[in-house]
Amino acid sequence: MILPIIAYGDPVLKKVGQEIDTNYPKLDELLDNMFETMYNAYGVGLAAPQIGLAIRLFVIDASPFAEDEDLSAEEQAELKDFKKVFINAKIVEETGDEWGFNEGCLSIPDVREDVFRKPTITIEYQDENFETHVETYDGLIARVIQHEYDHIEGILFTEKLSSLKKRLIKGRLDNISKGKIKVDYKMRFPNQKKRR
Repeated sequence: MILPIIAYGDPVLKKVGQEIDTNYPKLDELLDNMFETMYNAYGVGLAAPQIGLAIRLFVIDASPFAEDEDLSAEEQAELKDFKKVFINAKIVEETGDEWGFNEGCLSIPDVREDVFRKPTITIEYQDENFETHVETYDGLIARVIQHEYDHIEGILFTEKLSSLKKRLIKGRLDNISKGKIKVDYKMRFPNQKKRR
């Protein structure tokens, strides 16, 4: 089932997510819905707060990045097969010199800005079977994970911008929060029940 994506300005996007356990109701169905919602909106990641749930859960499918011809064959292969569920994730280390990459967000449509992040991360998380993993990623995969991880920490990519950039996009952000934007996927705006 395709769920509405929560728009910028909704308080749920600012909440730190709560951990979940094996008793979380209908988790398999939720995961299916999250992937379906993400694909419908042409996203590569989706965090639970973006569908209105303040829990520590996000999904990623980085395969669209595999078509980038500027990447090496090895990087393309890694991205093509990268589809994962992250539950109760905790980034334990971020290393390297920060690099900029143009990021966007399904909750903040039509706003894209360069965000600087460290290139290598080590993350501890549980998969959909609640098995614990500790893994290290770099490059674009690390970037997508960091972006989605920020969502479960109540942080949006726009908060990582300079004061000047924030002022420049303020009007666009205000319009998004008021529902004054056209998108080709289902969204829910603050103070509105349902809107497409």
